[in-house]
Amino acid sequence: MKAIEVRNLRKRYPNHLAVDDVSFEVAEGEIFGILGPNGAGKTTTVECVAGLRPFDGGSVRVAGLDPREDRDALRRVLGVQLQSAALPEKIKVWEALDLYASFYPDPADWRELLDQVGLGGKRDTAFKQLSGGQRQRLSVALALVGRPRVAVLDELTTGLDPQARRDTWELVERVRDSGVTILLVTHFMEEAERLCDRVALIDAGKVAATGTPSGLVAQAGGAQRLRFRPTAPVDEAALLALPEVTEVTVHGDQVVVTGAGNLAHAVTLALAGAGIVPGDLRVEQATLDDAFLTLTGRTLS
Repeated sequence: MKAIEVRNLRKRYPNHLAVDDVSFEVAEGEIFGILGPNGAGKTTTVECVAGLRPFDGGSVRVAGLDPREDRDALRRVLGVQLQSAALPEKIKVWEALDLYASFYPDPADWRELLDQVGLGGKRDTAFKQLSGGQRQRLSVALALVGRPRVAVLDELTTGLDPQARRDTWELVERVRDSGVTILLVTHFMEEAERLCDRVALIDAGKVAATGTPSGLVAQAGGAQRLRFRPTAPVDEAALLALPEVTEVTVHGDQVVVTGAGNLAHAVTLALAGAGIVPGDLRVEQATLDDAFLTLTGRTLS
């Protein structure tokens, strides 16, 4: 059985069609990413999936349950961390977990959960005194305290510093390893590439493409880029004549060569033949951001 099935989902606000015929499936045990720029309809989509927002058309099933008709049963299998969620400033970490645990007939031991998310030492700390990363860890713990089969995590690392973001990624991977299926909403390309087994690229309320991160990059052409500062002027025509090269651009003293195949070898060999050394050489592989740009004409940022 699929953990999540979304078919032709549609949601309209008074002056805006937020979700337009969105369909995707999430397998059990998968981390599935909803990836797109701000305002693309990502949060509205997962709020409909979680039963937190009514939708105008289509169907949704989470562990076989309809969010509109099986709300009580859904709460027993679904944990949710929303971007806009907040707690009272004075509530202590243990109080929040104890409160949420009381909502479920068979909750997880929140004391163990506290240690699992790395907040064991913050048990008596008020919510307002937690750092951004600690608040996100608490959000994950609250989403897991009901022992869900599926967890929805919305923009989990927005506003975090790079180290806190990577710590949170490790936590998400541990959650998946415990058997929880994860629906992850993000606009961070690196986050999706690191965590997700598959992603749906959403733009303007529509699914532009669905697949593995590497598959979508390959679908978009799998381009590579070389950036370097040549020790002498470069003959752009000579580089463009190489079968591996599709584009050459010059930005000040920096040259950017785009292409595929064994691009680095072909270009460096041609430069060496011309007596040119490529200083500060960097090889950049194509990313999900490149795939998104190819498929939609827009960047994720």
